[in-house]
Amino acid sequence: MTRPNRDKKWSFAPSTFVLIMALMLFVGYVGGTRNDQIVGAVAPVFGFKVATGTLDLASAQDTYRALKANFDGELDQTALVDGASKGIAAAAGDDYTVYMDRKQAEEFNKDLNGDIGGGIGAEIGSRSGRPTVIRTLADTPAQKAGVQAGDIIVGVNDESSEGWTVSDTVSKIRGEVGTTVKVSVIRTGEAKEFTITRATITSPSVDSTVTDGIGIITMRRFDDTTTDLARKAVLDFKNQNVKKVILDLRGNGGGLLTSAQDVAGLWLRDKVVVSERTRGVTVEELKSGGNPLLEGIPTVVLTNEGSASASEIVAGALQEHKAATLVGEKTFGKGSVQKLIGMQNGTVLKVTVARWYTPNGKNITKEGISPDKKVALTAADANEGRDPQLDAAKAQLNK
Repeated sequence: MTRPNRDKKWSFAPSTFVLIMALMLFVGYVGGTRNDQIVGAVAPVFGFKVATGTLDLASAQDTYRALKANFDGELDQTALVDGASKGIAAAAGDDYTVYMDRKQAEEFNKDLNGDIGGGIGAEIGSRSGRPTVIRTLADTPAQKAGVQAGDIIVGVNDESSEGWTVSDTVSKIRGEVGTTVKVSVIRTGEAKEFTITRATITSPSVDSTVTDGIGIITMRRFDDTTTDLARKAVLDFKNQNVKKVILDLRGNGGGLLTSAQDVAGLWLRDKVVVSERTRGVTVEELKSGGNPLLEGIPTVVLTNEGSASASEIVAGALQEHKAATLVGEKTFGKGSVQKLIGMQNGTVLKVTVARWYTPNGKNITKEGISPDKKVALTAADANEGRDPQLDAAKAQLNK
């Protein structure tokens, strides 16, 4: 889950002018002296979050000099710097703190906004630390080629996926429309290979339909479009006199914190949705708004192990406020908040800045959220068009 930047407007009373001038003089002095100790001591007084000190990279420079003097080949300076930065981020020991080079940053931004471009139509997540197909989108090259949910991706174009992140894997699979990509997978212990022609893939964050009087909202991610699309779907439900709703968050890996807050607000009136804590101290508490269009409407939320982060925020808030029943499988268990920091030349640092907690004060990291009614959906079910979880949700609403 990422926290979007917020523009702030400032206004000052005349009495604060002297303080501002003193602050400006302080900043000017620090800029000239580069005195990290003074910054570290004084900046918190003004509410600034700063980093002080430097990292001794002498040994890394020794490695570079030895490499440059002895390597039989050309060295890509940009690749070396990106590699070093990735190593520093990885050394933090947090799966969600990562440095993205320019290409990866561009792909991340496209993925967050559904601008997939040339792809195969497979949603990829991480299972037991390995890139795995969560599901294939309907009528896409991946589905037509025979790629199935649960396939573990072990290679792309004969390159091993060992050590790859989900972002790495997606970046390798995507490419120009019309070109081919070879994807190697392991399925229930058996190795398989697929040569797939990339196509333009469109994937809106929200889809909706009405079946047998039940409104079904499927959310693939939480991005800048999700709130508007969800409200549009709900208003359409109202026009069709829908009295029961299913919110399908299966395979939804999350997205923007504010979108999750807005979606929960479709059911909750002036309720705590989630709180953020840094080093155990609550820094922000987010509440729903005052116009819940689905307040009191019987609702079932579908979850599985691919429901993560922002999805878990919504599922947890609706469950704990008793606004919905959860059906399916335990969620992924990602209870942290990331911030995107733009670096040089279009690179981005995604860094964990806080932990989030449900309205009842629970952090679900590595534990996930357990459904009220556990129903499994096997790879065989998905590939043969069966959906026992959806069937169970309908049965729950029709009791």
